[in-house]
This record gives sequence, structure tokens and C-alpha cells, in this order.
Amino acid sequence: MDSPDTEWDDVRLHVVTGKGGTGKTTVAAALALALAAGGRKVLLVEVEGRQGIAQIFDLPPLPYEERKIAVAPSGGDVYALAIDPEEAMLEYMEMFYGMRRAGRALTKMGIVDFATTVAPGFRDVLVTGKTTEAVRRRGRNGRRVYDAVVLDAPPTGRIARFLNVTQEVAGLAKVGPIKNHSELVNGVVKSRETMVHFVTLLEEMPVQETLDGVAELRSAGLPPGCVFINMVRESLLPQAALDMAVKGRFDVGELALGLKAAGLADTSDAAAMAEALAEEVVEHARRTELERAERESLADAGLPRLELPLLADGVDLAGLYELADTIRTHRGAA
Repeated sequence: MDSPDTEWDDVRLHVVTGKGGTGKTTVAAALALALAAGGRKVLLVEVEGRQGIAQIFDLPPLPYEERKIAVAPSGGDVYALAIDPEEAMLEYMEMFYGMRRAGRALTKMGIVDFATTVAPGFRDVLVTGKTTEAVRRRGRNGRRVYDAVVLDAPPTGRIARFLNVTQEVAGLAKVGPIKNHSELVNGVVKSRETMVHFVTLLEEMPVQETLDGVAELRSAGLPPGCVFINMVRESLLPQAALDMAVKGRFDVGELALGLKAAGLADTSDAAAMAEALAEEVVEHARRTELERAERESLADAGLPRLELPLLADGVDLAGLYELADTIRTHRGAA
């Protein structure tokens, strides 16, 4: 298995995307915990309004403010921010035009909905702008406020446009605050400080969407990072048995003898039980073979890959920390 390398040390914005149902938000949360381990401070951002971070960490819905939500392994803090486009627009208007009060009146009139209808990419500009501001922000001591920012981004199908929209807006606005703001955002997104990570399953559709997303990012000049292969199930049988099952050479009679010898079945029902188990073995072997093929397809993308286990008890806080530990281990973290 390939794993992320030391190039991550220079990355400050980790964008996490994936097809729906692949566990994108879970992986983003685990990555934030892993990056914060050892005394670092990480901000975990969500932009889709689903309150997925709150659900994963078993918290009430998050307000539009940065607040501490977890302590990472070996110390370190994870903060979270659920970006609200209207609040982001108020900040934007105050920052560039000194119009926060007027902005509140405009939001009551539905100006954000109006603006995003006229210019659909405007909402993405607001949320990416808020995220990259957190990446750039420094405290009074001149140091960065956050060691890293993890963005739980939109699904793979629209990630390239989501990240590239500031460049499009900058092209429309030739001068002024909007152009300057867009250029700042674009400067972070396309820099060595940013990586876009993909979350996938070992299934045909998520893998194909991942490969398409990687190609689209590269065409747009955006930086792909790591592929997280989520919910990986360990094979329960040796490879020789799997090969025999796939080829239709699995010995049901031998399995029946084994069941009787182990005291798991008597003579009368050993054959029937062996037949049922053999069907399960063949299905498992075929799935394993398909997963192997999907791994090979992902290898063609030429990106580091990190496999995360299927959590038998589901995704709870303990499972989240288990995934974070897996990420840290394969990054060579202490």
C-alpha cells in the first residue's frame, strides 16, 4: 500500500472530496485529528450546510464561528467551522466595503439568493474565500493561527469547478475588491500549500469518478494529493483458496469433512452446510477479485493511496480516532 509522504509537511489546506456515500466527511474529520496530533491546531471546515461534522463528533449543530470540538491524540486541538454563505457575505461586505449593517438589510431581502442565481459561482467564492482566509490568518505574534485547515468539500463531480470558480470570477471583475479577493483565494488554492484528496470505495462507480476527478483537476492546474480508499474489508481466506473459488475448483466435499471434524456439523447436515458456505466463499472471492481490479485502476492515477478499514461497529468517536491513527501511522507520525 502506498501512503502520503513528507510532502504533506508543506501543505496547509487539505481539500477532501469524494462521491456521495464514500465517507468523505468521516475521512475529513479523521484527517483533521491526525494532522492535529502532537500539539498542532487544525481547523475543520464544512461548506454544504449538512452539519455533518456535528453529527460525526456527536455535537449540537455548529454555529457560524470557529470553536474547539476535539482533542487530538498526543495533544493538539481540532476546531470546526460550518460556513454559512449569508454570514460569509456579511463579512465580505464589511471587509471590503464597510457595509455590515447594510449587508444585514440586504440579506433579509434575499440578496444572497439573488446574487447566486445571477452568478451561480458567487456562493462558492464566499465559502472558498472564508476557508483560505483561515489558511492565511496570523495572530498578533505573527504566527499562523492554524497549522492546517481541512475542507470537507463538495462531491467529486463538481470539485474542480468549486475550486476554480475564483479564477473565473477574477476574470469577470477586472479591478476592485472582488478581483483582489479572488486573486488571493486563487493564489492559495493553486499553491504548493494546497492538496486535494479523494475518498473512494473499491467499487466501479466511485473509482471511475475519482479517476475522472483527478484528470479534471490536472487539466485545471489544481493540485491532486492522496486517494483514501475507505471501508476496506480484509480478506478472510488465504489467496490460494480465493483463486480456487474464482476458478470454480473449490472442494465442497473437503469443506464438509472439515466441518464434521471440527464438530460444527453432523453427517446428516454437513453437506448442506458446506454447500451454503461454499456459495459464500465464491461470492467473497469474486468481490475480492473485483476489488483487486479497482486497486489497479486507482494505481493508474499515479497518486499515493491510503487504505482505511471498514469499522465493524460503525463510525462513532472511537472509530474516528481509529481512522486518525491509521492515517498517522501510514504518514510516519509519532
